Amino acid sequence: MITYLARAAAAAALALTSLAVTAPAHADGDAPVDLLSLPDAVAGLQVAEESQNETYDRTRFKHWNKGLNLSDQCNTRAEVLIAEAVEAPAVGANCALTGGAWWSYYDETEVYSASGLDIDHMVPLKEAWGSGAWEWTAERREAYANDQGSPVSLIAVTARSNRSKADQDPAQWMPPAPSARCRYATEWTATKLRWGLNVDPAEADALQAIAAECPDAIVQFEPAE
Repeated sequence: MITYLARAAAAAALALTSLAVTAPAHADGDAPVDLLSLPDAVAGLQVAEESQNETYDRTRFKHWNKGLNLSDQCNTRAEVLIAEAVEAPAVGANCALTGGAWWSYYDETEVYSASGLDIDHMVPLKEAWGSGAWEWTAERREAYANDQGSPVSLIAVTARSNRSKADQDPAQWMPPAPSARCRYATEWTATKLRWGLNVDPAEADALQAIAAECPDAIVQFEPAE
């Protein structure tokens, strides 16, 4: 079982992130960071119908790549798992992960094996494609698919919840845990703003409704280069 302290840390993190869900990607304070209430952030999203969905192909987004540390033999997926663990796993040869524990906030579930987790793209690849990524270069799509510059772009969650979500937006799917609603909406909005992605009208309506429930939630994001 996760220790009491680990449980407390996970609960505290969940409570804090429902209000201030993204941290600056750089600690030196030099990076441009935007800080908005959730209602204001949602109001700043560009609304447009999704397009080019019929041309989507997952292979257009190269992942998982070699991650941030090219010397650790860990790909992006493994680096995210290590970063998000509430109890650190042992890292073996070729970045094999054993032990450890994680908290899947979508469904308030403790997970004790890396194999039980998926790394969810907060805004799914197909959703990103139809919201503007179809116009990007292959290099920018790879950067998006492996984005560790924001702590909310890639989230370790139960495989069950990730596959339930699939490529749906907040008008079609929300995390099953009621406690996750504000956090999820802020992280979704932060990711859309970070990458300059559109929202469709139904998605915008859903986000506005959630923002009305969470007027004090804060969206903090750094625009992607």
